[in-house]
Amino acid sequence: MNETFAGILEKVREQRPLVHNITNYVVMNFTANALLALGSSPVMAHALEEVEEMVSVSRALVVNIGTLSEPWVKSMFKAARRANEMGIPVILDPVGAGATKYRTETAQRILTETRVNLVRGNASEMMALQGTGVQTRGVDSSHKMEEARKVATELALRFSCTMAVTGEKDFVTDGKEGATVANGDPLMSRVTGTGCAASAIAGAFCAVESNHFLAAAGSLVFFGLAGELAARNNPGPGSFQAQLLDALNTVDGNHLSAQGKCKVEVLAKE
Repeated sequence: MNETFAGILEKVREQRPLVHNITNYVVMNFTANALLALGSSPVMAHALEEVEEMVSVSRALVVNIGTLSEPWVKSMFKAARRANEMGIPVILDPVGAGATKYRTETAQRILTETRVNLVRGNASEMMALQGTGVQTRGVDSSHKMEEARKVATELALRFSCTMAVTGEKDFVTDGKEGATVANGDPLMSRVTGTGCAASAIAGAFCAVESNHFLAAAGSLVFFGLAGELAARNNPGPGSFQAQLLDALNTVDGNHLSAQGKCKVEVLAKE
């Protein structure tokens, strides 16, 4: 499996896919730099007047609801529908779903009213998407990945998409198979925007790999390895962020092949 992930990374760096991000302004700079360090190409465009044109020249669309406003929501739907028409993969990051009614309902609407190929979120966000009344602590998860496995599997089957639950360990599922990723470092939760960057990087992997289950799992192995490399000298959060960008540029197929920690299983009905 790690060899497969290494191959996807190689395709990203060869093809440099353009990833269209409608994302929150807290993390725009970091997300763009993360994609550049990976070897992909980012564009941040949310104006209603241009999103259809921009997504039309992109290879993937990442929709991130971190700083919502009604004009941005309209742009998200407009871009996602054009992406659907053109067969461009759509990645949803339901930031803070469960924290407020507006966030939760917006994420659920995007998932039900457009064709989403991959959802990447923490355990609480995933559980909120199911409509169980789960509350989050702002944008932080109050649940563990293991608690969201069943929900993620059910959502993947219901919407015929891939779900990626990230945390101390990550769980990726298309409803039929599950992948548990054990790469990463605790410092990744001490820097704002790492989850958003993970979604954007998943978008780059989905841009070059039509099997979005493999793309999502591979992107999380890659991102986790970059986190491990960045944390190697025990930096503080500030220097860790800079070293994480360096590590995204450094990690290659050899790292994935030798150090990837991903276990794939066939899922019974959970």
